[in-house]
Amino acid sequence: MPLILTEEQTMLKEAADGFLNENAPLAHLRKLRDSRDADGVSRELWRAFGEMGLAGVIIPEAHGGAGLGAVEAGVVAESLGRTLTPSPFMGSAVLSARVLVEGGSEAQQAAWLPKIAAGEAIVSLAVDEGAKHAPGKITTTAERSGNGFRLNGSKAMVLDGHVADAVIVVALTENGLTLFLVDPKTAGMEVERTMMVDAHNAARITLSDVQVDADAVIGTVDGCEGLLEGALNLGRACAASSLTGAGDQAFLITMEYLKTRKQFGRAIGEFQALQHRAAHLFSEIEIARAATLGALQKLDAGDAAAPLAVAVAKAKAGRVAELAVQESVQMHGGVGMTDEYDVGLFMKRVRVLNELLGDAGFHQDAVARTQGF
Repeated sequence: MPLILTEEQTMLKEAADGFLNENAPLAHLRKLRDSRDADGVSRELWRAFGEMGLAGVIIPEAHGGAGLGAVEAGVVAESLGRTLTPSPFMGSAVLSARVLVEGGSEAQQAAWLPKIAAGEAIVSLAVDEGAKHAPGKITTTAERSGNGFRLNGSKAMVLDGHVADAVIVVALTENGLTLFLVDPKTAGMEVERTMMVDAHNAARITLSDVQVDADAVIGTVDGCEGLLEGALNLGRACAASSLTGAGDQAFLITMEYLKTRKQFGRAIGEFQALQHRAAHLFSEIEIARAATLGALQKLDAGDAAAPLAVAVAKAKAGRVAELAVQESVQMHGGVGMTDEYDVGLFMKRVRVLNELLGDAGFHQDAVARTQGF
């Protein structure tokens, strides 16, 4: 399949770029950060996402969404990477929406998917428990209690968990993993906001004898490994898209700087050493973009090689975005480290995105294991 967007996907990209540039430029991030906004995210903007059809990009039309696929979700994620917009898109419209679409009961889908698509609700997926992404090392437990389950454990890096209207908790049951849809106001559930280095938000969640009914289960008891992995792979591919968008935007900002900053009476972009570095970076960004689009296409096609492609894309996009922001700061010189210049914001965002849903090392290991090493 050609590694290019279709005409419809290109139109979506232009719409997302235009919407975010107008309604959520970098100044939006700075305003939320500098005002120490209590939520760190704009509910009004999230509703506007819904009105634009962006919040429901992968949600079926029957539930108020656009009924599109992974490539389209990646297109929106890349646009968010360009503007660094604090948004529940990843946690709610990608990870949680995918879990509910693929495994939710009719009642769960009817209750939450239309609200997510309209930007009226935020749902968070609570997976990780430590400093690193490790979905294979879940220790949160769910024991049968009465007509439901009792949850105990803790979760970290829950995207937008502090403002979530519902949280999907991954827990160990007797013979496997089970997903639970939990009201964050349930007794025994404590939510603490954690503001990350890039001024985006996550939460720590502690569950102490949290009682839920049996109808809180998403999918089947003990059998949610595949459902969870499918959502995580979509999230990883979208994170790769955001990394590509952030890296590319940092590169474009730097190219403009090279054309205007003068040294010894010449624009510094005329110096061959910087031209070589810029050319190399451009090539790397294009490779990362191709790897990411290929992974998204395989997800849409249901290709058995999709998990491998996702791991390659996340690792490559992370390395390239890191190179992009490092080169951007260096080419700006000392001022690149000041808050006045935007490139430092991209460096911080790339740092967080690299850790989100597995860093380059995590995915390189996944590739090695897939290849039998």
